[in-house]
Amino acid sequence: MQIGVVASDGCFASALVSVLDILRVAEMRRPAIDETIPPLVVEVVGARRRVTAGGGIGVTADRSLAELDDLDVVVVPALGTMDEADTTAALGTADTRRLVAALDRLAPSTTVAAACTGVFPLAEAGLLARRRATTSWWLWPAFRRRYPAAVLDVDAMVVTDGRAVTAGAAFAHIDLALTLVRLASPRLARDVARLLVVDERPSQAVYVALDHLVHDDELVRAFEAHVRAHLREPLDIAAVAAELGTSRRTLERRTAEAVGLSPLALVRRLRVERALHLLRSTDLGTEAVAAEVGYAGAATLRSVLRRFS
Repeated sequence: MQIGVVASDGCFASALVSVLDILRVAEMRRPAIDETIPPLVVEVVGARRRVTAGGGIGVTADRSLAELDDLDVVVVPALGTMDEADTTAALGTADTRRLVAALDRLAPSTTVAAACTGVFPLAEAGLLARRRATTSWWLWPAFRRRYPAAVLDVDAMVVTDGRAVTAGAAFAHIDLALTLVRLASPRLARDVARLLVVDERPSQAVYVALDHLVHDDELVRAFEAHVRAHLREPLDIAAVAAELGTSRRTLERRTAEAVGLSPLALVRRLRVERALHLLRSTDLGTEAVAAEVGYAGAATLRSVLRRFS
């Protein structure tokens, strides 16, 4: 399996290196696990021969963006941006435009993979249209606005849909790399995960802090504020919508557009967010925390939390 990992100026060095290290460890372990597994040949791809990653770390590219024809997999790590404005600016640079053009020229048989803000160039090249994908959780609203044709999965840590493999924020690069190893051999992936002490993390939902999801919808903000103030109480979505001067249908449409969730899903996430905070920062037991966030008892809360872990 020929794998090219894209290095770009300013990209997160940890993202780039974690992908390279996991793939190279997999290749080192491959003969001991099963010699019949195809070799994992990993190379760095760059817009130029010498790339400067975040923190001033220099990276030497093995091949250029014009030399992707024989690759089986192309991986795009995070761009090194943290918000919508910087990510948009990065997409407009000459190097990223060249990357997008190179991605657009790839053969349909080439697997494309990315994590965090690296998912944006894949979508920019049209490779995620009508495909499920994920990205950094705090950029979900921005991603949905910019790429409405992509089907954003707001829960999964890694999403595979056809030729596209995408992953969530920051260290989801580790999950992404293990997924790529799994394409070659599930047994090899299990060995690498055990060797590197990497636990499976199927969802990034547990890490989501909803007040960090950037959106400018005042109705949704008002709904969030109302829910946070009444977490202990049963919530009737239609009644809350009426109290906010709107209809349930309008509230459902606006929450879907702003944060990609239904009102009920948003309530559930706010309850989980508060429950996790209380469990981690107080001495309250599960039964007491359940009451604080509006669940009937500890068993119900544990069942909900399992779906987010």
